[in-house]
This record gives sequence, structure tokens and C-alpha cells, in this order.
Amino acid sequence: MSDTQQYIIGVDAGGTYTDAVIMHAPTTRVMATAKRPTTHYDLGVGITEALQAVLQDSGIAPDAIALTSVSTTLATNALVEGKGANVGLFVVGFNQRLEVPAVAARYIPGGHTIQGDEAEPLGLEFVLDGLKELHGEVDAWAVCGSMAFVNPAHELVIARAIQLTGGMPVFCSHEASMRAGMRERATTACLNAQLLPVMQHFLSGMQQALTSLGITGQVFVVRGDARAMPMDEALRQAASTIASGPAATALFGSHQSAAPSGADTNTEPLTDALILDVGGTTTDITLVRGGKPVIDEEGMTIGTWETHVKAVEMFTVGVGGDSFVLPGAAFAVDGMFTLGPARVLPLCMAKALPDPATWLGTERSARCILPSPHLTADIIAAEPVLRHLAEHGPATPAVLMSALGLAEITVDQHLKRLSRKQQISETGFTPTDALHVLDLLHLGNAAHAVQAATILGAYRGEDARTFARAVLDEAERIIEETVLRHVTRREVGGSLAAFLARRDTQSLITVDVALNVPMVGIGAAAHLMLPGVAKRLQTGISFPERHEVGNALGAALMALPILQSRDHAGDTPA
Repeated sequence: MSDTQQYIIGVDAGGTYTDAVIMHAPTTRVMATAKRPTTHYDLGVGITEALQAVLQDSGIAPDAIALTSVSTTLATNALVEGKGANVGLFVVGFNQRLEVPAVAARYIPGGHTIQGDEAEPLGLEFVLDGLKELHGEVDAWAVCGSMAFVNPAHELVIARAIQLTGGMPVFCSHEASMRAGMRERATTACLNAQLLPVMQHFLSGMQQALTSLGITGQVFVVRGDARAMPMDEALRQAASTIASGPAATALFGSHQSAAPSGADTNTEPLTDALILDVGGTTTDITLVRGGKPVIDEEGMTIGTWETHVKAVEMFTVGVGGDSFVLPGAAFAVDGMFTLGPARVLPLCMAKALPDPATWLGTERSARCILPSPHLTADIIAAEPVLRHLAEHGPATPAVLMSALGLAEITVDQHLKRLSRKQQISETGFTPTDALHVLDLLHLGNAAHAVQAATILGAYRGEDARTFARAVLDEAERIIEETVLRHVTRREVGGSLAAFLARRDTQSLITVDVALNVPMVGIGAAAHLMLPGVAKRLQTGISFPERHEVGNALGAALMALPILQSRDHAGDTPA
């Protein structure tokens, strides 16, 4: 590297916070770190604020940055929360039904043989019929042709037809997979198409932030397999970023010592460990073996979807600091609530929030809908939900249903679409609020959190602190169950995993379970939410220095070999 460009910036864009670090490449010394709220309405704003903070705190000039390395959990979060694009799929030359993550599929004559010859002429008229039929129903298209990894001609023709007839985003299976397996290739194509708008929004915000600050070094994105790809490639390989955050998690964890938190850190690096990253939307669990992240070479499984996306071996559960606490219809009777996978803005972080006593209740009164502060008049006028919010202020889904005369499913569809467009935010009680109630976290307005916990706790005959503790206990239970399922399934198979996860419900047998590897916690709330998990699993846990920005550091560490290889080649990054 040149004498003037000796610094790496690492960025991690999460569902709740965007983190940034500046690292001195020759010594790996961290010069500054920052954590700023992720601004979903305009991602560039939050990224710019985080980058500005580390540049200012470190005193390092933008032209001294050799390389920026980025990880993100936005793709993972979009899938967990069901907020990606609605995808239509064209299947070419294959007439068996495929279970894939698409809202609609159309089967088209065509396809190729194993030798790459055309098996049947492409039924382009069927493509045009499908485009006309699903117009307005889908936001993006995926195309998967028989033997397209040998000859992608039919996929390319359909992609061109889609672009000419409407210019909608489209992704072809041959762009991501050159292996056999129609269902896996179709799934991979659908997930890429589903995430195209998410990545476009993110990468545009990233470029906007870098340009505004005069940072001109090359930009790489952390792939799910813990490798780097240029930023412009990330848009066409959006599914490769699904495990970007977990890959950065594993990279950071693999560089940590085996010393427990607060102990002498002059120990050997970890060889085997379970790395847990507690974010706002999810907790991502990855495994380090022999000091390196374990990679799933066959392709990751996302929920029930098997793909051809090579990635770190991981397990993601939809529980984090901002997971929505949803009291059921019978909450006053049974006191039962669900936690996640939906993410909402914590009540303690919401601005212009109506008094919770005026709206907070169970089911469809458990969350409040807030309009984005950056809506234009024409956008508001075109959407009845936004018009109601603009005229009457924030409201619950129950109020919107009644005021607008809409059915439950119609309101849900409206809210999902508006949330995907970042035109509304939803707020409700979360583990972050519970931490404020228990005086363990001090980031926002604790009064709103305490008031809400008092209201919800009263349904169960509990005070605010007891209810808050119950929420955190449930978060611990879900994370513990996920760890057990992941590790047990990996070691001995699925049936025992299910049994062990439900071991506390067995009346005739007691099963004692202990992890044989230590845990490493990452994320701002990790040291508050994970010690109980480690205790239940009878293992140690450490929280390395700067664990609260661990993914951004993992992204920066991934960039080091890129600079070193350029130095050895006698090249200097631009």
C-alpha cells in the first residue's frame, strides 16, 4: 500500500444501527469506531453520519483511506421479515411444480439439453401473457431455464423481453449458479430477484455517503462465504449478501482470544467457538473451527429454502433487540405473547409517539403506525393509510381498519407495502424496551418503555419490571433453543435436536445439556442478552473489546488480505 493510503474503513449496515470503524492496516490498530441509527427512509444518511463520526474522531483525511469494506444484514432481515420484493418466476422447459419463494410462477415451453442444444422452441407468447397477467402484482422477476447453466439463451431472451416491456428488475438463474438442480437454481434466482431492490437501495446509499465525504478508495462487500466482491457486483449477486453479516461475525470471532470477558487476553486465538451476533432484527449464529469460519460448500438453507449460495455455516433466528412483543387475543387470560420475527421500532426510540395509554393493547392494538417524516404531498394523497395518518396522527392497525372500513388482510397488505417502501415505521414493545425498564440500557426514552410494560404487565397481574424480565427470559429461551437445534442437527441429526430443544417440557425425564465450545458475543446488547443463554448451556462466553461493532471490524479484517496481496504484487490501490 502507498505511504499516504494506509487505512481501511469497515462498515456494517444493520436493521437498527449502522456501525463504522477505521483501522490502520499495517498494525490493525483501530483508530475510531461509531454507531449511528440506520435511516431506512434514506440509508445514505445513517451511513454518512457513521462515516463522518469515525473520520472526525480519528482525524484521518478521506484521501488516506485505501479501501472500504462493507457488510450488511439488510438482505437477511428482509427475508426474515418478509419485506423483500414480490417476485414472479418464469420456469422454462420444466413442467413439474416447484416450491420456491415467489408469489407466482409461470411455466414456459423451451429449455436446452445437457449438450446445450435447444430442446424446444421458446414460447415467448406465454412469457408476454404472463407479464400482462401479473402486471402490478410483482415487483421483480426471476427466470430459471432447464439446463441454463449449459446454455442460458432462453433465460437471456426472457430477461430482455421483461426489460423491454416494463423495465422491471429481473434475475436469471445462470447468473448465480452453474450447477444442476432445478429447484435450488430457481430458489436462488428468486431470492436474488427478491433482494434486488433492497441491495439497490443500500448500495446507492453507500455510494452517496462515500462520494459526499470524498472517500475514493475501492469498495468491497463481504460475501456470505467470507470473501470479498466489488460493490458493483453485489447488485447482481444480491443473494450472496444474505449471509454477509454472519460472515463478518465469523471473521471477527475467528480473530478473538479464548479468554473470557475481563480476563487476561494474552492467550492463544480461539480454535473452536460459537459466535452469536445479537442485532436488532435477528441473532446470527456461526461456527469457528480450527480458527476459521466453517463454510457450507453445498449451498446455504434459508428457512425451508435450499439454495446454491455458498456461505458460512450459520443459523439465524428472528429474535433481536427490536423484536416485536405481540400479546395474543387471550393475553388477559393466559398471559401468552410471541416474540419476533417481526421487527418494530422500540417505544423508547420512537419520536412523536402518542401516549401509550391511549392506544396500547393486545393483537392489532399492540403496535402503532408512524408516517415517515420525509413523505411528499403526492405520495400521501395516493395512499388512504398515509392520508389518515397525516390527518389524524399515528394509529394502530385496529384503528386503521375501523376508520378506513378495510378488512384485516387488506390493512396488512397496505402496511407491508408501505413498510417495504420505507413510508411508515411501526413501533411496539421490544427487548430493547425491556432493557430500559430494568435500567440496563440508556439509549432512549425509558418513560415510554416503563409505561408500556406497566400496561402489558397488568394483563398478567405483574409489575413493569416483572413483565420486562419475562420478555428477556423468552428471548434467552428462543436463542438457546436455536443454538441447540443448530449444533445438535449438525452433530447428530434433526430428531434429537427437536427433542433437546423441548427438554424442559418433558415430565418423565430430565436431560442435562452442555456445549463443549465457548461462545463469543457480538452486538451492542449481547452482553445483556447472552450471559443467561451461556449459563443455561453450561459454557463460557466472552465479549471481546469493541464487540458492539464486531461486524464492522470483521468487514475491515476481511480487507487486509486484499491490501496485502496488492502490496506483494507491487500494486497500489486507487
